[in-house]
Amino acid sequence: MTTPTHQHSPTLLKPIKPVGIVGYGAYVPRYRLPAKEVARVWTGKTGGLPIKEKAVPGLDEDVITMSIEAARNAMLRAQIDPTELRAVWVGSESHPYAVKPTSTLVAEAIGAVPNTQGADFEFACKAGTEALVAAMGIVGSGMGHYAMAIGMDTAQGKPGDALEYTAGAGGGAFILGPAEESLAVINASYSYVTDTPDFWRREYQKYPEHGMRFTGEPAYFKHITEAATHLMEASGTTAKDYKWAIFHQPNTKFPQRVAGQLGFSAQQIEPGLLVHTIGNTYAGAAMIGLTATLDIAQPGDRILVVSFGSGAGSDAFDITVTDKVTARQGLATKTQAYIARRSEIDYATYVRFRGKLAMK
Repeated sequence: MTTPTHQHSPTLLKPIKPVGIVGYGAYVPRYRLPAKEVARVWTGKTGGLPIKEKAVPGLDEDVITMSIEAARNAMLRAQIDPTELRAVWVGSESHPYAVKPTSTLVAEAIGAVPNTQGADFEFACKAGTEALVAAMGIVGSGMGHYAMAIGMDTAQGKPGDALEYTAGAGGGAFILGPAEESLAVINASYSYVTDTPDFWRREYQKYPEHGMRFTGEPAYFKHITEAATHLMEASGTTAKDYKWAIFHQPNTKFPQRVAGQLGFSAQQIEPGLLVHTIGNTYAGAAMIGLTATLDIAQPGDRILVVSFGSGAGSDAFDITVTDKVTARQGLATKTQAYIARRSEIDYATYVRFRGKLAMK
């Protein structure tokens, strides 16, 4: 028996069996905290704010409930039996339990148990795409026909900190399966990782900290540009070959700047650039950017997705949309529909919802 040969760069992550997205779904909580409301409390400023507003989870919402909603939307688009899922993986910075997996609760809720693999992923803001790469592996190796990867977060920032303006809530779920069943084929992926101390939170800490001088150039920009450039060079593509692009979005300026550095236009990143209205959804940021883009994509569109996670690393994906997308886009609630159903709250309500007051 001979081993199949695969002609590609040895550093690309490209499965032996072609893999694609058979279903996808998003979820965004309805509550919105305007950035000007944070500024009113802490600085009194009205201009120069990083975003318009951010999504805030309700008192009865967390990464588990939000992941279930996104997963159900993905199931509606995939139109498969949940018992066929051989993996349910959830990437997040805000798993509700320190010792108890989010993934088992999600798998139980969607009917995927007991014959499935479950695991929680962590890698700061790229935990969701880490799960996506792993799902590519399980399907592409033939170990399972379908696998689900979720990126979801209810991000927090220290009161008065710059992160409090942008740390939002939301994310996306993807079901991967054989390319011939897919609404979008994942042509290849590439991961770029270094030890860069730009952002962290120790176990005993409630809020994360920034290594300020590492945040921009050596972390976000270096990792995203390295991942994107390597993937495109290995794939023989340039920015002009892609209809759409999604870059991790901690704010509006970073993805706009890195897109320009890589040769992408403002129009190419527009559908997936959601941070201005829902905030930085951390592990869900690149994932929900992709769901929003798939909502409007047409057959033949090529999409570049590049995540970023502090610590630090980036996952890049080259994706081609198939003719199956148009029939599945309307089978579940679209990303922009979740964004549109907003209910504005003030800072006091936000503090109560997020448990920022220590009552004992």
